[in-house]
Amino acid sequence: MAGTSLSDRERAAAVPERLLLVATRLFAENGFESTSVQEVVAAAGVTKGAMYHYFASKDDLLYEIYHRLLAMQMKRLERLAGGPGTIEERLRAAATDVIETSFRHLDEFVVFFRSMHMLPKEKQSTVRAERRRYHDRFRSLVEEGQQAGIFRADIPADIAVHYFFSALHQIGTWYHPGGRLGAHAVSEYYVDLLLGGLRAPR
Repeated sequence: MAGTSLSDRERAAAVPERLLLVATRLFAENGFESTSVQEVVAAAGVTKGAMYHYFASKDDLLYEIYHRLLAMQMKRLERLAGGPGTIEERLRAAATDVIETSFRHLDEFVVFFRSMHMLPKEKQSTVRAERRRYHDRFRSLVEEGQQAGIFRADIPADIAVHYFFSALHQIGTWYHPGGRLGAHAVSEYYVDLLLGGLRAPR
């Protein structure tokens, strides 16, 4: 099967990390449904028993892929949102960060948005709650700017945030590394559209 040789990063990782790295790659290449547990453990160079010591099922691998990405992004958002700078500078930094970390973890990003609906209902509910906490914190930046008169108050903050993230979530369907537009350029365009639409007229 294609894509089964370990990368240097995968080879150097401890067993649970290696399983997640390999699963992410295979799910992105072949699809979650089309990748078996046997293919994951064979590519990782471990036994099924070793995998089940860390993950109870293939569903657990899928959940952990996204949980780790979102937990990392949430930690970064809290730091940027509460850091120095004007509200526009902090919102720009937060919006840029979520796009650029999604590009850096594009396989995880693609796997999640292709496959979240395949998680058991209870795990879907947990993921939605985690996403909601992220969106709520991001929305608080928009609301802060509206209260300060920096951002337009006639656009509901929820609409602005949903619009931005809906566009972001589509990136995995069209973006290809090495294409005409680099990740930084795409990030700049997305963030400029967000802030340009929010700025209150002078």
